[in-house]
Amino acid sequence: MNKKLKVGLVQYSPVWEDKSANQKKIKSLIEKTSSLNLMVFPEMTLTGFTMNSNKFAEKTDSESYSFFSEIAKEKNCSVMYGIIEKGKNKNFNTLVHLNNQGKIINTYRKIHPFSYSKEDKNYGKGKETVISKAQGFKFGLSICYDLRFPELYRYYVKEKVDAIIDIANWPDTRIEHWRTLLKARAIENQCFVIGVNRVGPDPFVKYNGFSSVFDPMGKELVSVENSEEVIITEIDKDLVSETRKKFPFLNDIRMI
Repeated sequence: MNKKLKVGLVQYSPVWEDKSANQKKIKSLIEKTSSLNLMVFPEMTLTGFTMNSNKFAEKTDSESYSFFSEIAKEKNCSVMYGIIEKGKNKNFNTLVHLNNQGKIINTYRKIHPFSYSKEDKNYGKGKETVISKAQGFKFGLSICYDLRFPELYRYYVKEKVDAIIDIANWPDTRIEHWRTLLKARAIENQCFVIGVNRVGPDPFVKYNGFSSVFDPMGKELVSVENSEEVIITEIDKDLVSETRKKFPFLNDIRMI
């Protein structure tokens, strides 16, 4: 079992509501990356944070899947990305996890739509937590606004996840909340936290990234502002177990 995982955080500025243009941008951005175990993209990867869910909704095995499946196979790594998933009655803001053969391993539907921007009017609420696996690592999956609700991550840590993933379109006006909450989720759950945010403007707000990785003690391993790039770092499964053994704080949780 692999004890270390090489992760690439793809921080970029999507062209608003233009899937084909964004596919070209991503291909160019990741062209030279290699030897990754996992590549993670921002929320609603190919559209930006649009409320036009009916216009851009697709099935999980449709256009976006074909594009990211090719990336997974070409780069021989797991891939996590965001789509607008077409549902029966409502569409969903969804994270898709592919293995290195480009096959769907798991999908996670955002549990907490962002009511401040009326996301709750245009998207359904996910009902299930999702733990996904890659190369022996267990990941608790989440999307953007979920980060404000620690109850979700308490479930994940009770299942002994090694890392938490949060893909986002988190604006620069509240970026200190993003940075603080990522760190807090790492400290309180004694696991790695991987947050992948976008950069650049959309028609409504601006984004400055700060895609980051924090270790189980809350130490910032990497954080990048504004730049469009693949941010590469490594996470170590043994550090999670060592931290929890040395500081067994999680054993003292009392749910009252």
